[in-house]
Amino acid sequence: MISKIFRGFVNYIIRGTLVIVPLAGAIFLIVWIVSSIDSALNLATFLFEDEAGRPIYVPGLGILTVLFVLFLTGIIFTNLVSDPIVKWFSFQLNRIPLFNTLYSSIKDFTEAFVGDAKKFNEPVLVEVNDMGLKKIGFLTQHDLTKLGLEDDVIVYFPYSYSFAGQVVIVHKDKVKKLNMSATDAMKLVVSGGVSGL
Repeated sequence: MISKIFRGFVNYIIRGTLVIVPLAGAIFLIVWIVSSIDSALNLATFLFEDEAGRPIYVPGLGILTVLFVLFLTGIIFTNLVSDPIVKWFSFQLNRIPLFNTLYSSIKDFTEAFVGDAKKFNEPVLVEVNDMGLKKIGFLTQHDLTKLGLEDDVIVYFPYSYSFAGQVVIVHKDKVKKLNMSATDAMKLVVSGGVSGL
C-alpha cells in the first residue's frame, strides 16, 4: 500500500516536471534576456537620480530604447541612406583590425536569420561516413568555385542544446535535401532529435 502511494507520488512528480521544466526554462531565458538588455541599456539610471543621489531605474525603458533605436535606424537606412553609402560604411568598418572580424561575423550571422538573404532555410541530410552515419544541417553556400571546390558545398551543423555549430565542406553527392521546414529541422537538431517531427 505504501509503495503504491510512493510510486503514484513519484509518477505525479515526474509528470509535473515534464510540464513545469520546459515552461519555466523558456520563461526564465526570455525574462533573463529581456531584463539583461533592459538593465544594461536603461537610460534612466544615467539621467535621473533620487534625493540620495542614487540612479533611478525605470523598468522597461531599456527595451523601449532598443526598439526605438532599431526602428529609427531601420527608417533612416531604408529611406535616407543610399546603397553606396552603406557599402562605404561597411568598407570602412572592415578596415579596422579585429573589429572587422567581429563585425562581419555578427552581421552575417544576423542576416542569416532576419535579413533578406536568409541562410538557414535549406535543411539537408549529409552522409558523414561509409557506415551510414548521417547528420542534419543547413546548406549555406552552393558555389565554392572561388576556393577551387566546384563539386563541394558548405553545410552548417548546429549543435544540440546549444547556439554553437560547425561549418563543414562536403561533396554535393553526400548532401540530400530534407522534406521539412527549416524551423522544424532546427528544432529537431537543437532538441537532440526529440522534437520537430
